[in-house]
Amino acid sequence: MKPTTAKGIALYNSIVVGLLVFVVFLISVFIQTREWALIAALISAVVVAAVAFVFIYMSVDKFIYSKIKPIYKTIFSTKIRKGTKEKISRSPDMLGEVREQVMSWAEDKEKEVEKLKVQENFRREFLGNLAHELKTPVFSIQGYILTLLEGGLEDPNINRNFLQRAANGVERITNIIEDLDTITQLESGRMEPDLRKVNIVELCRELLDAFEMKARERNIRLAFNRNYDKPIMVNCDKGKIAQVLTNLLVNSIHYGKEGGKTDVRFFDMDDKILIEVADNGPGIPQEHLPRIFERFYRIDKSRSRHQGGSGLGLAIVKHILEAHEQTINVRSTVDVGTTFAFTLAKAK
Repeated sequence: MKPTTAKGIALYNSIVVGLLVFVVFLISVFIQTREWALIAALISAVVVAAVAFVFIYMSVDKFIYSKIKPIYKTIFSTKIRKGTKEKISRSPDMLGEVREQVMSWAEDKEKEVEKLKVQENFRREFLGNLAHELKTPVFSIQGYILTLLEGGLEDPNINRNFLQRAANGVERITNIIEDLDTITQLESGRMEPDLRKVNIVELCRELLDAFEMKARERNIRLAFNRNYDKPIMVNCDKGKIAQVLTNLLVNSIHYGKEGGKTDVRFFDMDDKILIEVADNGPGIPQEHLPRIFERFYRIDKSRSRHQGGSGLGLAIVKHILEAHEQTINVRSTVDVGTTFAFTLAKAK
């Protein structure tokens, strides 16, 4: 039985060559001396030593293989699909293969650990942000109610005002919970879009008219970038896409600059329509763009909470479009403006 490793095979071959050389040496000694007893003793000693060495080497090699095989088999089994049966054959270089498998396994586990760390950081940050978002309105409601209980309820100049403020706080909490529920349903696939033919130009025109008064308060102009006199038909859930456009338009009004403008644009992309909502506001710094669609992520935390948003608007936008099997991206330049662009499938 030959060795199983590359080093063992090389050593085995070296012994064979050495024996052949020694036989040649003995033949030459015999020719010169004719000493049979000396030749026989040397041959016996060399044969016994060689056999003993090979036997010991093979025993050690087999022992090491028997210890390494379960490790190799365990690691290898984690790399094949569940349900498949792979026979673990004895490789000529088992130690080398085990080393490669161990290194590969270690790299995979390292990647899994890094992924778990990212998920844990996201979970911790999400819970912290959620607690902060809920804490602000809860503390406000608590303060208003305590004031009313301590005598403010009897003061007509205070009671209605504070009750209204408490009601506003409750409404904000309700909006946050509803938005979280919407995201959960979208992520789990429980909220399937009701796809129908929709004239996206007409839908946008309705929303521009609806937010005209709100935009006028900040002297912001909402309009199409040009005259779209023909319908553009897309396949989408009208209510959900209206929510997408509403969130984008409201953001452009809240965070745009006074006296600015917001344009809605359409582009033909073969089997898709690209819709853009662009403003000439203050823009978003580049370091924030990769995280802009995360839940509760805020660029200017104090200003955003003052505006009363839940911090979930863009996250909902992203999930709605993913439910439509479409994408959204953002490009922005500070002091120039921001453009959100998403696609919808053309109606056939």
